[in-house]
This record gives sequence, structure tokens and C-alpha cells, in this order.
Amino acid sequence: MFYSVHYSRIILPMTVEEYRVAQLYAVAEASKRETGGGDGVEILVNEPFTTEVYPPDPPLLDGDPRYQTGQYTRKLYHLAHKVPSIVRQVAPTKSLILQEVAWNAYPYCRTVLTNDYFTTSFCIKIESLHSSDISLTNAHHLSPEELESRKLVDIDIGNISPSDKDYNPDEDPTTFKSQKTGRGPLKPGWWLVSSGSTGY
Repeated sequence: MFYSVHYSRIILPMTVEEYRVAQLYAVAEASKRETGGGDGVEILVNEPFTTEVYPPDPPLLDGDPRYQTGQYTRKLYHLAHKVPSIVRQVAPTKSLILQEVAWNAYPYCRTVLTNDYFTTSFCIKIESLHSSDISLTNAHHLSPEELESRKLVDIDIGNISPSDKDYNPDEDPTTFKSQKTGRGPLKPGWWLVSSGSTGY
């Protein structure tokens, strides 16, 4: 199996707690938008987890006691109507269903995506930590070998291109100003003069 470590840092113009609310809203909206008509997201389990019930294996962040309880979810993503018709005609049905298991012990989360058709040859594991510290160098406790081989990407949400196909001017952080918080618009180097948090 191919193995690769990608490490991203996303500086956000909000506190860790504000991001928690934003994340819950975004996940609920995405699930609502993608569910229906026999396609989209099917939620199989959405229950609390502990070290005894739905425990993550291995434990989150090396067994850190702060992340031993939270919310466990198991979902199916039905992708048949999300791919071109030619792909549907040739791809086995099972290959167009992704399984997701996730442990949300916010501010630490782990999500694992697999596919029964590809058995053990397909696995995407996403681990995230949200912190008020914007300068953590090893937030996920990677081994020296993983640190050496990781692909590090800093994502600046204030540096977007209107030419991107997904660009929406109503969601452009470089032009939007929040009336509620007074934050924005984001200009180059905005994180140097504004408090926030980082998603690792």
C-alpha cells in the first residue's frame, strides 16, 4: 500500500471555540445538501465514544487523556450519482461507496475513509488539531521519519483566486467584513495583526 504524510496548517480568523461552532454548522449543512434521492450521505451511527465504547484504535494523539471521549460517527457516502455516467457503467457498485468512521474529541478529530471494494489498498486517514498556538511544529506527534518525509502545506485563506472554478464572491474572505465580529476583510499577512487559531 502507498503511504504518504501530508501536513497542512490553516490559520483561521476565529478562536478555537468559534471554529467548533462553525465546523458543526458546516458539517450539518453539507450532510443536508448531499443527502436525498438514494445518493449522498447515509449516517449509520452517531453516538458518544469512550475508551470502552467505540474506542479509536490507536488512541487519539498517543492516548492523550484530553481526547478519550467525544462523538463517534459511521457513515456511507454513495457516490454513484456524483461521477460521470461512463464511470457508473464500468465501475463495480461497491467501488462507488465510501465508508467513513470518525472520532470527534474536539479540538482533536480523526476521520478514516475506506472502500470495501479496494479492501486494505485504499485508506485515507485525516487527523486534525485546532489550537490557539499558530506555531506548533509537530502537532500530531509524528515520528522523526514521518517529519522528514511529510509534505508540508501552509494554506492562507486570505490568498484566493477569483479564477478558481469554485470561487463565490459572497464567500470571499478578502472582501467580506463580519458585522458581528468586525473581522475582515483579510489582507496579505492578516494573521500577523489579528488573533486567531490554527487547524493542523
